Amino acid sequence: MENGAVYSPTTEEDPGPAGGPRSELASYFFLGRLPWLRRVLKGLQLLLSLLAFICEEVVSQCTLCGGLYFFEFVSCSAFLLSLLILIVYCTPVYDMVDTTKVKASDFYIALGTGFVFLLASIIFVSTHDRTSAEIAAIVFGFIASFMFLLDFITMFIEKLRESRLRKPENTTRAEALTEPLNA
Repeated sequence: MENGAVYSPTTEEDPGPAGGPRSELASYFFLGRLPWLRRVLKGLQLLLSLLAFICEEVVSQCTLCGGLYFFEFVSCSAFLLSLLILIVYCTPVYDMVDTTKVKASDFYIALGTGFVFLLASIIFVSTHDRTSAEIAAIVFGFIASFMFLLDFITMFIEKLRESRLRKPENTTRAEALTEPLNA
C-alpha cells in the first residue's frame, strides 16, 4: 500500500478543458442536421410564437374573447410544436426514429401551423380591443405564421430538388424487361 497501488484504479486523471458537465450536455445538441436557413426559420418560429403567446397572456380584458382564446391556443400550440421539432432535430432522438417520418411530420406541421396561426391572427385582428399588448401579439402572430409558411416553402423546394435528382434515366419498358438483373 505504500507504493500507491491503492489509489491508481480509482483516481482519475485531470480531464482538461474538454471534460466536465457542460461539455457532456452540449455534446447532446447538434444543429448540423438543419441547413442554415432552416435553423434560422426554426429559431424565429420558436421565438415569435412564444412572444405572441406572452403578449396575448398580458391582455387583462376583452370584449369579444373568442378570438383571443383561439389565438392563445394556437400560439401556445405553435410554440410547443416548434420546440418539439427543434428538440428532435438537435438531439440524439433524431437518430433513433425514422428520418423520413421526422421530415414528413415537420413538413405537415409547418404547413398546418402556418395556416392555422394565420387564421387565428386574422380572427384576433377582427375581435381585438386595440390595446398595445393585443397589437403586439397580432404582429408577432402574423410574422410567426409567415415564418412557418416560409419554412414549409423551403421544405417543399427541397423535396422538388430531391425528386428531380432521383429521376431515373429514360428507358423504354421493353429495354428494362430484356436487360438481365445482374448486368
